[in-house]
Amino acid sequence: MIHIRALREKTAWKATAPSIFLVLNSFVWYMLTYVVFNTILNGLETEKLGLFTTYYVGIAVSAILGSKFFPRARVKFLNLWLFMGAIATFLLTTVSIDGMLANALLAFFLGASIGIGLPSCLSYFADSTSVENRGFVGGIIWSAVGFVALIFAFLISILGLWEAIVALTIWRLFGGVGFLVLNRNHEKIAVQKSPSYLELIRKKEILLYLFPWIMFSIINFAEAPILEGVFGAEFFVFVQLVELAFIGIFAIVGGVIADVIGRKRVVIAGFIMLGIEYAVLSVFSNSPATLYLFLTLDGITWGLFASVFFMAIWGDLGGNYEKEKYYLLGGLPYLLAGFLPILIKLYASGIDATAAFSFASFFLFLAVLPLMYAPETLPEKKIKERELKNYIEKAKKAKEKYA
Repeated sequence: MIHIRALREKTAWKATAPSIFLVLNSFVWYMLTYVVFNTILNGLETEKLGLFTTYYVGIAVSAILGSKFFPRARVKFLNLWLFMGAIATFLLTTVSIDGMLANALLAFFLGASIGIGLPSCLSYFADSTSVENRGFVGGIIWSAVGFVALIFAFLISILGLWEAIVALTIWRLFGGVGFLVLNRNHEKIAVQKSPSYLELIRKKEILLYLFPWIMFSIINFAEAPILEGVFGAEFFVFVQLVELAFIGIFAIVGGVIADVIGRKRVVIAGFIMLGIEYAVLSVFSNSPATLYLFLTLDGITWGLFASVFFMAIWGDLGGNYEKEKYYLLGGLPYLLAGFLPILIKLYASGIDATAAFSFASFFLFLAVLPLMYAPETLPEKKIKERELKNYIEKAKKAKEKYA
């Protein structure tokens, strides 16, 4: 409780509010727009693979371009990005069985409406927070994302597809208007140096976090069709919904822990839990208890990773530099790995689940090795200061008790 109170006191809520609102709106919109887009493409079976390819190419190309050009006028471009997303979402109503070219252009535009502003969105968040409370604020955002996405998922399940598109369009427009209002007195950030990608990938500390994150992203998405086959389609949907609730609960817990004891320990704990869940699945995949163990551990891990890997680590590593390229390197592997389930689902029936889960467990435990050598991104001074403050608070309470 002392740590949480200290984090709250050190958080400049007025300055942080626009970034909280921006990231919350953007991730809820991205997650649920993808669900709607996937549902639409399920009705276009012959075109599905091509349209998804176009969509992911749009994300990758636009994210690279956005990370280069958005920093020049970040706030102005972010405002445009939010309204661009609303337009792209509403255009989903125009998808047609007979319009392959139009559908491809729309898929590319939707992907671009996601990728082009996401690095700057997260960079804006990092510049609005300090290193000692970045995990805490990131945890608040992802706790809200988990619960808001859960509410939206429930509404979408009872609404028609057209109504769901309109609801998400309104949500994105709400994000654009809200960001404009909250950000009207925003202080312009001083020009920061932008390192080259070659400089970044030569940095040992970035590679030691990036390789495990790439490994996790590949395993997470590659195993999804196999998990769906083991759990059954309906139970797998239930698992995904429950995990949103777990994110809502544990993201803020992970964020607080990451700001108190450091990011590295939280990340290592997450990888160990993931390794355990896949190891147990490989041996007892038919046991109902195993399914619920997987649900619990996976949900907790996602809560921990959301506040640390999505929000804190890349901003920490960016230091006083422009952070778009850091978030691009950290975010693109996860975004693009979302293409794997589409490919693997075509061959999932021929894949042995036990072997797949064993491989996943092995590589997740293997991913812990580079993390053991990775530097802690929360400065040691901040950890010591918090420990000292905690000790002083306890000493004062003890003195009052025995006085």
